[in-house]
Amino acid sequence: MFKTLDKYIIRKYLTTFFFMALIFSLIAVVIDFSEKIDDFIEEDIPSGAIFWDYYLNYIPFINGLLWPLYALITTIFFTSRMAYNSEIISMIGGGVSFYRLVVPYMFSAAVVAGLHFGANHYLIPEGNKARTNFENTYIWKHNYDNKTKDIHMFLDDSTKIYIRRYSIRDSVGHDFTIEKIKDNQLKSKLIAPRIQWRGKEGKWRISNYRVRYINGMDESLVDGTKMDTMLAFTPADIERRDNLKEAMTTPELKVFIDRERQRGAENYEKYEVERHRRSAEPFSIFILTLIGLAVASRKVRGGMGLHLALGAGLGGMYIFLSKFSMTFSTNAGLPPQIGVWIPNLIFMTVTLWLIARAQK
Repeated sequence: MFKTLDKYIIRKYLTTFFFMALIFSLIAVVIDFSEKIDDFIEEDIPSGAIFWDYYLNYIPFINGLLWPLYALITTIFFTSRMAYNSEIISMIGGGVSFYRLVVPYMFSAAVVAGLHFGANHYLIPEGNKARTNFENTYIWKHNYDNKTKDIHMFLDDSTKIYIRRYSIRDSVGHDFTIEKIKDNQLKSKLIAPRIQWRGKEGKWRISNYRVRYINGMDESLVDGTKMDTMLAFTPADIERRDNLKEAMTTPELKVFIDRERQRGAENYEKYEVERHRRSAEPFSIFILTLIGLAVASRKVRGGMGLHLALGAGLGGMYIFLSKFSMTFSTNAGLPPQIGVWIPNLIFMTVTLWLIARAQK
């Protein structure tokens, strides 16, 4: 299926890519270790936990974020060397068209993108369960990313709760309200100044409550000092960590998003962004590979240095645009699908322009 030239390019692409991934992984581990060594010593963490629970899962995590950039740098690196050695000119002069030259590059990119796609959706989130648990236990003890004031939530189609202020430290909610609604009419409303989670019992303790029952024109009030009851939510639904989305596989993330949407919870857009990001980033590997080929295939006086500088600039622009559009989707109401895919669409236009001007 592949000719000798195709195998030559595929071998160069994949060996360079994975070598670069290894080098950058080692650099990332060294930098991260130097930043966290004080925490490791202060918390007296077992070395086995640091290696097995954290760094063994940190390496796939950091690579998952950087693989598209690796693809760009890899393509520029070995293609620029071939161009400098006049290999590209020889290929084109020998009758191989530029567009035929794209085939082995796209095959190599497909191999990398396929691995990245599977890792993004399943492998990396599974590893992140141990990594994020390690971080939350020893490093980021207070990295909660949740709303602790004016919490509105639907427990089911007919039950709504409200907590004016929630304390994470002792799992206590203040000014608690629970409403029962049927046929668009309020049937009962419970008001209590305090609600506290009873962890061992798996129940909530509602203190000094008053329940108002409504049946048409008839109303009644019931007061009480203490009631232990099970409700369809726990502190875990409020006390959410900032890295929660990283530790869910895509099927788990989808179930979580659907549940949050049904409950009427706020700020679930970032989970939607994360779900779409996992598919958009592998696709960007194709785009950045083509950009690298178009940039580095022309022999220029500056050689590899100029190509790498140009590639680094394009890579930096891509990362900046990606972060900007994802932030815009999370905080400014831009649909997650559009926000996540905008960088790919823009850079696809850049790719087509560069290919049109590439050495033919």
